[in-house]
Parts: sequence; structure tokens; C-alpha cells
Amino acid sequence: MIISVIAVIIAVVSGFLGLIRQYQMLQQNSYFASRYSLWLKNNTRLMPLILKGIIVVLALLAALLGENTLKESLTLFVTVALYFGWRAAALNSSSIKKLVYTARIKRMLFFSVSLLSTLGTLGLLLNGTSQIILLTLLVILSVFPELLCLISLFALKPCEKLIARYYINDAKKLLSSLKGIKVIGVTGSYGKTGTKYILTRILSEKYNVLCTPESYNTPMGVVRTIREKLRADTEIFVCEMGAKNVGDIKEICDISNPDHALITSVGPQHLETFKSIQNVYKTKFELADAVAKKDGITLANGDNKIIKDNKVNSTILYGTDKSLPFRAENITADRTGSCFDLVLGDERIAVSTKLLGKHNVLNIVGAASMAYSLGVSCRQIAFAISRLNPVEHRLELKSSVGGSLLIDDAYNANPEGCIEAVNVLNSFSGLTKVIITPGLVELGDKEYEYNKALGKAASEVCDKIILVGIKRSKPLVDGALENGFNKDNLFVAESFKQAMEIYSSFADKNTVVLLENDLPDNYLK
Repeated sequence: MIISVIAVIIAVVSGFLGLIRQYQMLQQNSYFASRYSLWLKNNTRLMPLILKGIIVVLALLAALLGENTLKESLTLFVTVALYFGWRAAALNSSSIKKLVYTARIKRMLFFSVSLLSTLGTLGLLLNGTSQIILLTLLVILSVFPELLCLISLFALKPCEKLIARYYINDAKKLLSSLKGIKVIGVTGSYGKTGTKYILTRILSEKYNVLCTPESYNTPMGVVRTIREKLRADTEIFVCEMGAKNVGDIKEICDISNPDHALITSVGPQHLETFKSIQNVYKTKFELADAVAKKDGITLANGDNKIIKDNKVNSTILYGTDKSLPFRAENITADRTGSCFDLVLGDERIAVSTKLLGKHNVLNIVGAASMAYSLGVSCRQIAFAISRLNPVEHRLELKSSVGGSLLIDDAYNANPEGCIEAVNVLNSFSGLTKVIITPGLVELGDKEYEYNKALGKAASEVCDKIILVGIKRSKPLVDGALENGFNKDNLFVAESFKQAMEIYSSFADKNTVVLLENDLPDNYLK
């Protein structure tokens, strides 16, 4: 009996450890069963799968041979399962983006451990066929925690919907209770997070402003911001809105009820789910549709070809074209930042910023245009722009190994932004220029094309190229080598850790490295 109890405890522990990795990947795939299943399909190795299958078959055979054989063998089977669970948990601890123990994850873990414990307890108490079935199920779920992950996801789905609905209704009630508050929605395929922070900084010269923190741009991220951070004296709420499917922006608009809109871009992002650029455009402009119902202001990036070609009359464009009412002129830039003339209707002001890259100039123009439209003076705008600091992991300058310089653009993940980042790297004349990147993801059938273009662009600027991901790096390698890049200066690493080891071997004070798009673990392969 003692052996059996120990075996059951080991099975529960091994299942729990294995779940940590599975929930980590489920979380990084936004709790979508379809995306998580695709990750499983692409990342399940054959040999461990065979070994796990053997464990289950042996457990079942032992059960069929008799009660004593079952009890004696169960410890061996689940101990092997414990090894797989320990390895899975170790992967989470060494990952780039570890599992975040949110309330939802805690509920799922509690459900899963309770299920394993129930199977084990009943298996010990019962006899005969019932015992065989229960303990065999225990072994299966402890060896295959991915099955347990999916079971808990679907079993708790009705509960999660009820909880989400309660929080959403509470957030809407809180927001509507503040009379006079203005909500500005900020969305775009890229540039929205940077623009959100710039807009918040400029508006803060005149108003009490709250913005969604970091990349809290999902419905529940917006809800959490409202419920936890909204104050009675908040005058403007700057709400970043992200999307991966048609209707996602509308869902956030239904929660936040925006008064004004700022659309930074429309481009080939998340094409695996959007399927087409037209769907991306339609989704981003769900924000404009919501604002139009309140006769609010919609500003959009006129330098973006898709937006420009599909402009609707109610949208006001900003950019660099001299025909636009809000624009940047006479732009000069170097490694220290940018200077330009900011034209806001009939007014013109000279501004300077520490932010790098033309895309940041456009982000500033968009944010300044919205602030100006809401009554912030040109003097206040110019002062705020001069005090802007880079958003974390978006062309952020840092010191690195060997006294080298790091351009941290880890959160950039769009084709245009990556090329612009390479252009910024090119401005560091006199230094050995290096790029570390795994490339771009979620671009559907365009993924190879855009990654190959990035490889080509890097080959024209960089002295050394370090790519991450043996399979993933192929289009980047093709783009670089086809453009005549010296293959002796091109390295392919299995992980970011290995990439940094390669970089550390030659980095010194005369080296600058661009870290471009630090992908989470569910994409690395």
C-alpha cells in the first residue's frame, strides 16, 4: 500500500511539473487551443513521444497482469514520468518568457492537480477494473501533461467566460462613472506602444493622464488597467488596442467607448490569423468606426501607403508630405537622436528628441497632432518632446559586453520597423556593426519573403550577422548570402544564449549590436 501511495504522489508531482511547461506555451499562445495545438504539432519530438507511449503501454500491461504487478510496477512508470516532468519544468526556468502565474493559470493548475489527485486517491481505494482504469488514466495524464492542459482549458472555459464578463461589466461601470473623461484609442500594426507613451507624456503637460501599461492591449489588459489604475481625477485615458483577428478592436472599443482615435499603421502583421492586409485594415479602422459615432477625431499615419490609399473623409492624416496639415519637415538624424520642424496646422515649431529612427519621428508627429487638437500648446509640446526617453526594448541604447554598444529593439516585430532599425544601426559609422535576430513571425505565406528582405538589408549594413533558430533562420541566410555577404561572418545559433556567446567572443568598445525581435519561446525552433 505504501508503495502505491508513493507512486500516486510521484504521478501527481510529475504531472504538475509537466504542466508548467504546457501552461507556459498555452499562455504565450494567448490561451487559444488552435494556436497551442499548432505549437505542439511543430515542437513535439518523436523519441520522447515514443518513450512516453511505451510507459503508458507498460502501465496498462502491468494492470492487466494483476493487482500486485500493477502496484509494484507503478512506481517505476511514474518515476520515469517524473523525469519528463522535471525536464519540462526546467525548460520554463531557462526560458526567455517564463510562465506568469496569473489568476487564470492558478485556477487551471488547481483543477489539474485536483483531477490527478482524485484519480490517484480513488485508484487506491477501489479494486478490480475500476482501479485499473483510474490508475492507468493517472499514468497517461502524468506522462502526457499536454492532454491535461487541454482538458483543463476546455473544462474551465465556461467559468473563465463568466469571470471575464463580470470584470468587463465592472470596468465599463467604473469608466462611465467618471464624467468628462476622454478616452483616446491608439492602434496600428506597429508603432502603437511607442506612440501611446509619447502621447501620454505630451498630454501630461496639461492633463491628468492614464495609459495602459507596457503591452496591455488585449480586452482583459484594458479591463485590468481600468479596474486597478483609473482614478477619480483622471482626465484622459490613453488606451492601446491590439488585434490578431477581425473584431478584436471592436471588442475593446465596446469596453472603453473611445472619444478619439490615433491609427499609427496598417501592415503585414499577424497574417496567419488575419489572412489578408484588407482584414488588417478593416480591423484597425474598427476604432475609427467607433469614434465616428461620437463625432470624435481620427488621426492616421498618411505616410502609410495602405492608409493613404484607403483614406475616408472623416480621417485626418499626418506624416511627412507637405500637403498634410500635421507633418514633420527638415528632418535630420544621427546616432544621438532627431531634429525636425513640427507643423501643426498654421503653427510651426523646431523640436529635437533623443529617439532614434524615422518611425519615431512619425510617432511623435501623430501624438503631437492629437495633443494639439486637444488644446496642448506648442510650447508644451516642444518641451515634452525634448524630454522623451526611448520605450524599453524599442531602439533603446545600452552598454553591453566588452564595452560594446547595444541597440535594444527586442520588441520590434514588423517588416518596416526592422528595416528602419537596420538603418539606425547604419548611422553608427566607424564601429563594427552586428545584428542578432531570429527574424519575423506571424506573416503567413509572406513570412519567407519579408525575412529574406531583412537578411538582404542586414547584409548591406552589418559586418557580422548572428541569426537565432536553425530552421527559422533559412530565409535570412538566403537573403544575406544571395546579396554577396561573406558566409564566414554569418553565424546561426540555436538560442539567444548561444547567440550572445558568439557575440561576446569578439565584442569590444568599437562594436555596436542591434538586437532585433527577441521572440518568445513558442516561436523559437
